[in-house]
Amino acid sequence: MPLPNAPTRRPNNPASRQSDSKANNELLFKAILLGLISLGVLLSPYFITSPGMQGIVAKASVVGWFALVLGCAFLAVYVKRRMAAPAKQ
Repeated sequence: MPLPNAPTRRPNNPASRQSDSKANNELLFKAILLGLISLGVLLSPYFITSPGMQGIVAKASVVGWFALVLGCAFLAVYVKRRMAAPAKQ
């Protein structure tokens, strides 16, 4: 006798809804934190007075751009999840 098919939907109980909202909130927190880090890395060379340190931080701009793109991607996933979530009753 073959096994039944795997479930396609998650159970609709309070425990699974609570874990979903916690995961969404953590995703939003990561997106905001990455955005702040990237802005700090990208904008700090303009405010640093030491030329040596300014050059070091300016060379890390690739990291800043990567963090900005990753933060935007996390934010897009958060928005997509919120739009797909069923309305509260």
